[in-house]
Amino acid sequence: MVRRSKADAEATRAALLDAAEQLFQARGVSRTSLQEIASAAGTTRGAIYWHFKDKADLFNAMMDRVTLPLEQSTYATHAVQAPLQQIRLSVLVALHKTATDEQARRVFEIATQQVEYNGEMLAVRERKLRWRDEYLVYLTQQFEAAAAAARLPLPIPSRSAALGLKAILTGVLDGWLLDPRDFDLVQVGTQVMDRYLAGLGFSTAEAPTAATPRAPARATAAAGAALPEPTGSPTRARSRTRTA
Repeated sequence: MVRRSKADAEATRAALLDAAEQLFQARGVSRTSLQEIASAAGTTRGAIYWHFKDKADLFNAMMDRVTLPLEQSTYATHAVQAPLQQIRLSVLVALHKTATDEQARRVFEIATQQVEYNGEMLAVRERKLRWRDEYLVYLTQQFEAAAAAARLPLPIPSRSAALGLKAILTGVLDGWLLDPRDFDLVQVGTQVMDRYLAGLGFSTAEAPTAATPRAPARATAAAGAALPEPTGSPTRARSRTRTA
């Protein structure tokens, strides 16, 4: 038996993830079998199990390749000092990436519209819930810090403010994914975010603009780049990368 190189194994793994993306988007996750993914990638079902434990593990690896915009933007703003600007910039980076990165948009669409959290995919649901809780903790802390910096008493509890902002942005993103031609995601997303922040009593006059979200360089890395996990966040499910 010819031993494959590490590069060969990585190429096979990438081909499987590429095939999964296309099939998951076209047919939905539950309607796509591992055999169909293997066939589309030009390999065998055994190759899938060489790299991934099951469909959920493959799905999570697909997500790891193109981190969800909100997940990526959470830690892309650490270089910004002002808490309110961190909140805004994290959202602007997420909106901009979703609107301009085709692969990120495809994976985000799969994650929000093409997956059912049952059976073997329950592990994916748990991953999503863990990150949601982590993101809400981040937003809650940032709202508290921003209110303290502005000497502003929040009209609602900080966690409620975090939940409200996340709900508004989720709604805007979902609506745009259904029909990207309907409105400008960055422009509309910025408008509704700023009106929400103004309703909480904040002024965004000095914050970065929607047209030029000045995120740190790693926030605008290529879609395939692997970025570190936010500090304190749960460890992601890792696929087993081996050579055959």
